[in-house]
Amino acid sequence: MKLTDNVVRNFRVAKVFRENTERINNLDFSANGETLISSSDDDSIVIYDCQNGTPKKTLNSKKYGVDLICYTHAVNTALHSSTKVDDTIRYLSLHDNKYIRYFPGHTKKVVALNMSPINDSFLSGSLDKTLRLWDLRSQNCQGLMHLSGRPVAAFDPEGLIFAAGINSECVKLYDLRSFDRGPFATFKLAQDKDCDWTGMKFSPDGKMILISTNGQVVRLIDAFQGTPLQTFMGFQNTKGISLEASFSPDSQFAFVGSTDGKINCWNTDTGVRVAVFNCDHPGPVQCVQFNPKLMMLATACTNMAFWLPYIDD
Repeated sequence: MKLTDNVVRNFRVAKVFRENTERINNLDFSANGETLISSSDDDSIVIYDCQNGTPKKTLNSKKYGVDLICYTHAVNTALHSSTKVDDTIRYLSLHDNKYIRYFPGHTKKVVALNMSPINDSFLSGSLDKTLRLWDLRSQNCQGLMHLSGRPVAAFDPEGLIFAAGINSECVKLYDLRSFDRGPFATFKLAQDKDCDWTGMKFSPDGKMILISTNGQVVRLIDAFQGTPLQTFMGFQNTKGISLEASFSPDSQFAFVGSTDGKINCWNTDTGVRVAVFNCDHPGPVQCVQFNPKLMMLATACTNMAFWLPYIDD
């Protein structure tokens, strides 16, 4: 089945999970699309089976808390940032709930954590105004950049370059093999007066960058020229919180949650809002992601919802 405006409009909630008592702060699909991992403010990690639509395993991180969880390339290990004790990043074996390695260095809350799509490198950005490049095999940071504001960052799908968003007004592109020489491209964008950038993602085809904010706007820019392509507005964010924006696997659609519990979807090519979904999410929908392999959307507040296209016979 191919994703079209019409197929997207026919997405319906297939299942709602109430495994968490507090906000789900991050989710990540495995590369094969078979499982989904989530982290929550209640210090728990829940792994879901996407094919059966069931919770598979729950782990707890009561001591350190858990945020920004993401899979590494081995499906039984994950990285997460901490919400207690310190701002160390932790590398966890999901098989036996034991930590493999710690990555200390950040002195304030980690707000960006991205795994390279091709190898064991990962990026972290923190409110201490630094961006760090790491390798899973070493607890020592491989590279450190001091910035002038809150960083957002993302790897491109090839894993050869990464983008860093600085001060909510410019995007810098770095080559991973020579990032210490500085950016090879810098795009300056018009600054939003009433919001900050909180997230950044490359489209799966590598041609666009989606910038999410803590306001009522999401920006789409050209990944090569930095030119603005679309501005997505009209969704609710009355709390000034970070709302995740995500692409569909074919890069054709962008999904964003909202504080009124709805999910909004735009066509990235036309900029037209294709659908507004209502799921009865009781809280703000801060996490929205599309499965990389299956025709399935996941959205989360304190509850997790799985969406599938409902085809009328």
